[in-house]
Amino acid sequence: MENRYEIIIFWSSEDEAFVADVPELPGCMAHGPSYEDALRNAREAVALWLETATELNRPIPQPKGRRLLYA
Repeated sequence: MENRYEIIIFWSSEDEAFVADVPELPGCMAHGPSYEDALRNAREAVALWLETATELNRPIPQPKGRRLLYA
């Protein structure tokens, strides 16, 4: 399955790392010393999240395919 979930990447001074958040998948986050590492780790986290949800027969949200809106 192609990853179509939005991944938001930002620098965390507190963690001294790039953090990648996947807001559509609760608890799905990753980090890395570079933007590229954080993105690669987030893609792996998404795959593991989806695999685990499937194994546990939990609902999997459909990717919105557009930017999320924040208030």
